Amino acid sequence: MSTDAKRLSKGLPKVGMLEKVKPHAELIAAGLSGVFIAAGWITDKTNDQVASIIFYLLAFMIGGFAKAKEGIEATYENKQLNVEMLMIFAAIGSAIIGYWTEGAILIFIFAVSGALETYTMNKSHKEISSLMKLQPEEALLINNGVERRVPVSELTVGDHILVKPGERIPSDGVIMKGHTNIDEAAITGESMPVSKGLEKEVFAGTVNLTGAITVQTTKTSNETLFHKIIELVQSAQSEKSPSQLFIERFEGTYVKTVLVVVLLMMFLPYFLLDWTWNESFYRAMILLVVASPCALVASIMPATLSAISNGAKRGILVKGGVHLENLSHLEAIAFDKTGTLTKGKPEVTEIIINENFVEADLLWKTASIENQSNHPLAQSIVKYVKANFERDLLQPEKLEDVSGWGLKAEISGEQWKIGKADFVGREAALTFADGKAADLASQGNTLVFVQVNDCLAAMIALKDVVRQETKLAIDHLKKQGIYTVMLTGDSEKTANAIAKESHVDQYFAECLPEEKVEHLRKLKEKYRTIAMVGDGINDAPALATANVGIAMGEGSDVALETADVVLMKNDLPRIAEAIDLSQRMNRIIKQNVIFSITVIMVLIASNFFQLLDLPFGVIGHEGSTILVILNSLRLLKN
Repeated sequence: MSTDAKRLSKGLPKVGMLEKVKPHAELIAAGLSGVFIAAGWITDKTNDQVASIIFYLLAFMIGGFAKAKEGIEATYENKQLNVEMLMIFAAIGSAIIGYWTEGAILIFIFAVSGALETYTMNKSHKEISSLMKLQPEEALLINNGVERRVPVSELTVGDHILVKPGERIPSDGVIMKGHTNIDEAAITGESMPVSKGLEKEVFAGTVNLTGAITVQTTKTSNETLFHKIIELVQSAQSEKSPSQLFIERFEGTYVKTVLVVVLLMMFLPYFLLDWTWNESFYRAMILLVVASPCALVASIMPATLSAISNGAKRGILVKGGVHLENLSHLEAIAFDKTGTLTKGKPEVTEIIINENFVEADLLWKTASIENQSNHPLAQSIVKYVKANFERDLLQPEKLEDVSGWGLKAEISGEQWKIGKADFVGREAALTFADGKAADLASQGNTLVFVQVNDCLAAMIALKDVVRQETKLAIDHLKKQGIYTVMLTGDSEKTANAIAKESHVDQYFAECLPEEKVEHLRKLKEKYRTIAMVGDGINDAPALATANVGIAMGEGSDVALETADVVLMKNDLPRIAEAIDLSQRMNRIIKQNVIFSITVIMVLIASNFFQLLDLPFGVIGHEGSTILVILNSLRLLKN
């Protein structure tokens, strides 16, 4: 009998179900705590004191278990008290002096914040597993002419492996045999397949599209470029933000100060101010309650959630308050090119036809031939012709895919060639249409030439065009005083053309993922707080390295998981809106923090001078919490 079957026979859920529930356990516990608080309050109103206390005890135990466990373990490991322990002491203290409701609510608020923190941490690990799925687990090893499937981890430098069309390349290496087109989007982020032949370098995780190739490995599995991408993401995510480090330092000092003052207040007033023991203990418990940072915690969380909800309504998905907070401090933003500043797919930008040919007929036959290829350029030409000419495509009589060069075909006895300049004759291609090829290429276009019976008939220019909203978005960011940079794996010529068209301040071309990370680190040294906007797998390390990673909604799963902010509608101008929202949120948080600290100081001072009784202390403490929450809810409005 299987494990799941045994569990079901005992009335237990499947292991799989438990695994699904486990990441949400703290949130469920916090919800149950809230239910028991409500039950305790209702029974208290009906004067059923025993039932009320039982419900409150359940709320304490269920809601506070995770945080109490975390606080005790952290205290033991670090030999230092923390805010979790202070919350526990404050809740117990309020119960000791008979205020069960306040203690339970304190536990509930802290439990909810802890559950959200745990849930976010669990989500942050998903992109690593998404990356790992793209790394092939096996390779076809060739040894003395014999093919054998082996785990990628067993490959050594110098091994020969066979990679068939449609397969991912298992290891970094050089091509020893064959010629093919390779989709390197996982590494460079570029949508255009790259033609590669003998002695050309290939990378693990990229896709072999057309021809079978034999690759000699140059790196072991844990040294490949793709493996480095995974390590970069892990490394960047483990780094703590300056604000987080400050909070951790502040936490220990605050807890120690409060507990020391509470202990002193238990004894010193009895000896120095002639207070009774009951009065001293009573004032110490009030201090423990009013000094608990309940309003301080509420100053940030509701404001953050309100701002995140507001952003979500506008198509701006923010994965945490710290990321939204950082947006208001941005001094520079780096953009990936393909799929971010541009549409990510090539489009026909210009067609030049030899005057001896009829345009409609020539393009119809060209599309008929290109329709037999799955190359992105070929499919873009077919899409263009279908959109402009309502005519069914032909089936070529003969067709040959010359890997890395183009297509050969025969239609109605005519011999056709469609492909690169060298495929149809470089000299003829460069002089075609008075040398227009050089001008189009300088603008970032990729050129496809059409030859019919040894006569150059047409030149088709294609380009990954800049999004319509890109210029508006970049110009708006510049008005906000933000420096803009483009990072791309594309060539210098194409990068220069796109940079000018999109209005960015600076660009870096021919960047591998690790080079993008290096450029970002240099930008961080100069501008302190920076963002990275991208959409591809290759952008994941850069997204994780930046202070704020922003992904396009139509991007890869890895980019979406790694990023801190996601633009759900691929709408770049939303970045400026997100920055405005961040600035509003930070203003409200500052208001809340100043107000809550002021209230705590006033309550502490009033308690010390015996001007504050417990009911008024509770009203001041809980009232300030409600006020900062109401102030935070203003962020729900646009």
